[in-house]
Formats: sequence, structure tokens, C-alpha cells
Amino acid sequence: MTFYPRRLTGLRLPLAHTEPQLRAAICVAFGVPDTALHHYSIFRRAFDARKKSDIVLVYTIDAALTVAVTSGEPPPDTTYKFVSTPAKPAKRPVIIGTGPCGIFAALILAQMGLRPIILERGKLVRERTKDTWGLWRKSVLNPESNVQFGEGGAGTFSDGKLYSQIKDPQHLGRKVLTEFVKAGAPEEILYVSKPHIGTFRLVGMVETMRASIEALGGEYRFNAKVTDIEIDAARQVRGVHLQSGAYIEADHVVLAIGHSARDTFEMLLARGVFIEPKPFSVGFRIEHPQSMIDAHRFGAFAGNPILGAADYKLVHHAANGRSVYSFCMCPGGTVVAATSEPGRVVTNGMSQYSRNERNANAGIVVGITPDDYPGDILAGVAFQRRWESAAYVAGGSSYAAPGQLVGDFLANRPSTALGEVIPSYKPGVTPTDLTSTLPDYAIEAIREALPAFDKQIRGFARPDAVLTGVETRTSSPIRITRGKNLQSLNTIGLFPAGEGAGYAGGILSAGVDGIKVAQAVAQSLTDDEF
Repeated sequence: MTFYPRRLTGLRLPLAHTEPQLRAAICVAFGVPDTALHHYSIFRRAFDARKKSDIVLVYTIDAALTVAVTSGEPPPDTTYKFVSTPAKPAKRPVIIGTGPCGIFAALILAQMGLRPIILERGKLVRERTKDTWGLWRKSVLNPESNVQFGEGGAGTFSDGKLYSQIKDPQHLGRKVLTEFVKAGAPEEILYVSKPHIGTFRLVGMVETMRASIEALGGEYRFNAKVTDIEIDAARQVRGVHLQSGAYIEADHVVLAIGHSARDTFEMLLARGVFIEPKPFSVGFRIEHPQSMIDAHRFGAFAGNPILGAADYKLVHHAANGRSVYSFCMCPGGTVVAATSEPGRVVTNGMSQYSRNERNANAGIVVGITPDDYPGDILAGVAFQRRWESAAYVAGGSSYAAPGQLVGDFLANRPSTALGEVIPSYKPGVTPTDLTSTLPDYAIEAIREALPAFDKQIRGFARPDAVLTGVETRTSSPIRITRGKNLQSLNTIGLFPAGEGAGYAGGILSAGVDGIKVAQAVAQSLTDDEF
């Protein structure tokens, strides 16, 4: 039998429709009888909540028809295709870091038979989880095993968002999602418009992907901090030195080090690797009752299991020229301690797959540029450290975070107690004055933005909403610049990748960049001019 594959976009159905109704709507849209629809699959499912009284689901459908039609279009081929597999090099490629970027670089190289060596300064994900809870529950920080460092990277302790606005003509994001499903993620991440996984599921998935990489010949080494990279006179990478004293020869090194590997940034700069400062953002975490956000977005449909916990995305251009925006919004989540250095407080957001915690949280952050932190190339790191240290002191010098009620923040008075919104950050929140924890221009911009956001989401500036400081690790403060071949501009065989190198922002984009870099490593082994 001959099948005619067609893609149908923009198919709208009521929120409470049934599967037979969906099938019938597909047939109507194509103008064919039911017998002509051999099978179909959902490529994307989103919802349109612009009218809270009439929320509808919007589908993209891939169908196989037994008759030719003129409606729709042929679906694109999203199957991942490997670059030509090179012969095994004498020296195995080395990957530094096991966040999403490092994992996918390792997976692709392993699937091509190149047996990568994967180095992680932190611990296996289960051990790392215990250390992370040690900070949250006991205020005990392990600088090498925390939210930032360890198997799985910073994305492990996050909302597990799997969507991005990157351009992806090769459909590499589909490869990322497909491998996640193989590792235990729910299949819905392949078609829902804003897929997420959550921390608990990510932990098991990271372990499963490690097992797959090892089964293909990859080799993991934990507690293996890279302290130096050997570069010869021609600026060709020759190997890496570990803190343990071990040395690994390598002509191809992938830098998937994450945005908080500040000591590694310093080492690379000392070795003459081309680095430049880049913009990032700083701000606070804000918490509201999730029920308030749900009611605003979904009205009477709040609580519908298909819709889940509501999110939001906000931006305001302040009079002082600063942009203020919501960042890494976590529906039904918690604010977490995310520092990796003693004597500093850093916040981030995290959700589980269920997203059923009482609060919604998001970063409310202000964009800054290298002009705001003039100095040497790593001045952005010093800038981050300054405000993280200020937050530590303001919180009581105990890893408790400084917090302030929105009403007090807007009135420019210290908070002395909390209201109905109970902050979720552990080890705890100290009510205080946040003005000492960010630059004046950031405080001014956020004070202007909150009432503006309240006009978009009623109650956003409610007096007892809680601001918790500080959010400084929104992205890397530097870019380890690379050329068209994805190698460092001035160091042959060094492949900067992911968030730490300034080329990704989130789990999906980091995974995609890991695939791109793995392909570049393979290509460099087959094409001397690449």
C-alpha cells in the first residue's frame, strides 16, 4: 500500500476533546474519509490561553494517508544523521564536564565509536545529590560537589525545561529529546510545547545515559578536576593535567565546563586561550502562590491536568535604560541554594516533574554588559562574587539568603517579618533590606518593573510576595570564543562548548551544542582543513 505523509499545523480543538474527536478533526482538515487516515502521530501540542473563557489545544499532526491530498505539507525528516565516522584516533578525545553539553558530546562521540574520556571535577549524581542536600539542610557546602558541580551539571537541579528559542535547522533538539526518552523521560516531551522533566527524573536519566556511554566504550572519571591544559608552541592541545597528578594525552579536548568553573576560566586565561567578557544578568528570585498565577493564566480552567501549573514571561524596559525580565520561571517549584564558593549566596529555581509545590518562582533580573564591570577579562567574575558575598553577609553569614517583601522593597524599608507567602529557599531566609546586595541601577530598575508587571499579572506586586537574593549565575560572564570549525580562535584542538563557553542557555540548547561540538571533533579527524 502506498502512503502519503503529510503534516497538518494549527489544528484547534477544545481542551476536553476525545481521541476520536481528534481523529475526526484530522480527517476533516485533510478532506478525507476516516478510512484514508492510516495512522497519525502528534508532533506538537500547545495551548492557546489568550481567552481564559475558551482555552483550546493547538496541534501539529504528522499523518500517513492512503490518498494524495493538496492540504498540509510533507513533514521534514528529523532523524539524526551522523557525520562520516572517522577512524579511531591514536589519542582518545577528552570531554571536561558532565552537564547536558558534556553528556551529549560524549554520547555522540561514543555512538561514532570514538571512546571518549569524560572528566568530572565533582561526584556521581547520587553522591552529589547528598552533598547538595547537605547545604540545603545543614548549611554545609562542598565546593566541588553542589548545584553547580557534579554529574549532570547545573541543569540537574532545575526545572528540567527542555525548550529553547535557538535556530535548529538540523533538528538536533529532536535528537536530544529522543535520547532523553530512551533514558527514561516521559514520551510527552517529544510533543508538548514546553516540555520539562524535573530534578528527580533527571537524576535517573543521567545515570542511564552514563551507562549507555560506557557500554559504547566511553570512560568516566569522577573527582577528576582539570587544573591545566598542555598547549605546545604551535598552540595545539597536547593533553590535560588533573589535580590528582595524573596526565592524559589528548589532541581533542571539549570544554563543557559550565558557567561557574571560575578557576578553570583563570587557568585558560593564563594559558593564553582567547576569552572575552560578555553580557549576563543579575537580580532576585520572586515567589508568589502558584494558585495566583494559575488563576491569572487559566481562569476557570486552573488546575486542569493538561494545562498543569501555569508559567509566565515578563519584560520591562526601565527609565534608566535597563531591561528587567523574568528568568528561568519555575511553576510549582522551590528556590534553591546554588553557590559553589564559601562565603557566598546564590539562588536558583527548581521544580519536580509534578510541579505541585505551593509557590511559583522566577528570577527577576536586570541585563548588564561589560561596560558595567570594566577591568580585565574576568572582571565579570569579580562582579558576581562581590554581590554574592554581599548577599551572604545580608543573610547573616550562614548561607541563609537575604529576603524582602515586595511591599517593603517598593517602599524602601527593611523587612522584619514574612506574610502569607512562605519562602521555599533552604537553609532559610533572613528578612532584611536587599538594597545592599545589587548595584543601585539594578535596584532602581527592579523597583520600577514590579508595578509594571503587576499590570500584566494582577497581584504580582502584592505586598507579601517574597524577593530572595541574589541571582547572579544566569549565564557565563565570559565567552571562550570559537571559529567556524568550533575550535578556539587561537588554540587548535580545543573545543569550547555549552553554557560555560557562552554558547548555550539551558538544558536543550546545551545538549544541542554538545552534539554540534562532537560533530566538529569527528570532522576534524577526517578533514585536515576543517
